[in-house]
Amino acid sequence: MNFELTKDYLDRIQTAINTGDDVLLRAEMEELYPADISGILYELSTESARYVLNLVDRSIGAEIIANLDDSIRDGFVASFTSADLAPFIEEMDSDDAVDLLNEQSIRVREEVIGLMEDREQARFIIDLLHYDEDVAGGLMQKELIKVNVNTNVNQCIEEIRQQAEDVEKVYAVYVVDDAGVLLGFVSLKKIVLSRKYTKIADIYEKDVVSVETYRPVDEVAEIMQKYDLDSVPVVNVQGRLLGRITIDDIVDVITEQADDDLQAISGLSGEVEEDDTLWVRAKAQLPWLVAGAAGSLMAATVINGFQSELGKVAALAAFIPIIGSTGGNVGIQTASLIVQSLSDTSGLTYSLGQRLLRTLVLALLNGAVVGLMAGCYTLLIGEPRLFPVVSLSLLSVVLLASFMGTITPLLLDRIGINPAVASGPFITTANDLIGIGVYFTIATYLLAEL
Repeated sequence: MNFELTKDYLDRIQTAINTGDDVLLRAEMEELYPADISGILYELSTESARYVLNLVDRSIGAEIIANLDDSIRDGFVASFTSADLAPFIEEMDSDDAVDLLNEQSIRVREEVIGLMEDREQARFIIDLLHYDEDVAGGLMQKELIKVNVNTNVNQCIEEIRQQAEDVEKVYAVYVVDDAGVLLGFVSLKKIVLSRKYTKIADIYEKDVVSVETYRPVDEVAEIMQKYDLDSVPVVNVQGRLLGRITIDDIVDVITEQADDDLQAISGLSGEVEEDDTLWVRAKAQLPWLVAGAAGSLMAATVINGFQSELGKVAALAAFIPIIGSTGGNVGIQTASLIVQSLSDTSGLTYSLGQRLLRTLVLALLNGAVVGLMAGCYTLLIGEPRLFPVVSLSLLSVVLLASFMGTITPLLLDRIGINPAVASGPFITTANDLIGIGVYFTIATYLLAEL
């Protein structure tokens, strides 16, 4: 049953907090998923949220804190002392614990690690703190189940029982040698179906996909998507098994990348959250808005230079919007497809010549259809002399916009700049300027012949 947070429910929770009705609060929280409790905490004051958090099981509280939005969590965790925070850190997966501690000051970080009673968890955290957050080592968690290749199934089951206490999700059992080097994995199904004295060496899968600690997280995401993995082991340069990355962490990476690309395509110059200050949001939006306004003013200058043509044929002005919008739309559509193909490294890619040829053929088809449609409209409004002008202009604009939408992301990618930024206001503004210039140039030559 899906939980729905209503004002009446929230008022009831707040009343229970105010009156200290712990029995009611515990009963209500026990019926909810951690994600639902997080939704309630978002609506409460920091003091009330702390009160509720202290009533739930410590492991659930740790999951709630780990999954809070960063913007909310910063202020919430700031109300904790190091002694308050340490027990929750002990209950988190090591990767989530490191993410949280990296948001704290060095003093708080060291105090929390020093106060932790689970020293193995503390060692895990210390190991992970050495890695940057944008590489596999910074994304992995140390909790996993591994067995020595020389053990049998019965011994393996005992290892699973002992190690599974610290592992929330068990996807596979990794097999290592005496030096800890990853050799392969054995599925739980195979362990259950094998006889108890069967050697692990006889049943484990040697073909295992792994990633090194230095691999960028976007490469890890591509690997897990390509091979449809629930988890992937992480090894050092010697091949020793250090940890694993699970699918839930990769989903977070993919979501973050999608958000970044969407903001870039939208013309935002930095990461922006809804609750950021007006100044932060303005700084992210203004650069592209100013660039777009400058481009539009340049387009207005071009139009102003053709006042004589507009004076002769006033109907030319009626088609300026379709010229600008068509060029912008085609440019963004083409660039989006190119950016998508650049991000897909799992298959064969087209050469530059092949891309341009495919773009040319498609642009000719699209431009011919749109140009013919607009040309027919000139006949309906009684301006047949504009038929060749509008039709040829739209065909030219579609061709030029398709070319720019193809070549700009490729050039940006070649020089190491995120090509997603090319799909936003830059291409739209450039195509507006070029489109208007092409339109009036064609009109000048064709109408002079009439």
